Amino acid sequence: MRRFLMKQTLLLAMTLLPGFAVGQEISQERIVKGLGKVTAAAPVIDLELLRQEAINGGNKPMGALPNWKWLSKLPQMIVEINFENDSVAIQPNSYRTLGMLADALHHPNMWAYNFLIVGHASSTGDEKHNLELSEQRAAAIKEALSTTFAVDPQRLYAVGVGEYLPIEGTATDASNNRRVQLINLGVFKKKS
Repeated sequence: MRRFLMKQTLLLAMTLLPGFAVGQEISQERIVKGLGKVTAAAPVIDLELLRQEAINGGNKPMGALPNWKWLSKLPQMIVEINFENDSVAIQPNSYRTLGMLADALHHPNMWAYNFLIVGHASSTGDEKHNLELSEQRAAAIKEALSTTFAVDPQRLYAVGVGEYLPIEGTATDASNNRRVQLINLGVFKKKS
């Protein structure tokens, strides 16, 4: 089990409703274009409510759960972020991707938005451990973006949902279910 987790890759794949566009070249322009297509803002975020709804949802897809349904309609992105085995340590080769993501979040077209970082896991391994690890990895990405790349931490929310929201149509133990999503929640403050 631990070996299977060794080179866990968390995917944050480009999801411009309704499907994922995996394997595309990541660039600041692509991130800004993908995440900037906001047509509405999400209501107030209750991270614990989102987590509990995912846990109690019985591996239903995101769009089938009431509070996740509106999130599934917002601009989202999936990018490859690698972690050390069974750890929250982000591998050095992923900092370039995080840097491009941070550059996009600093872009003038994106400065007024806040984002939800959602950590996911496959069903390989212990359910409780997967939930905790997904939460810690989402928090690690938030911390890296805010400390290393100076993204305002008030713009970022992090929640882990473990193995509970698999990609629709995939086996719950599939490696592409080990991913992190970034969802644009909409405007968080008015320009002064």
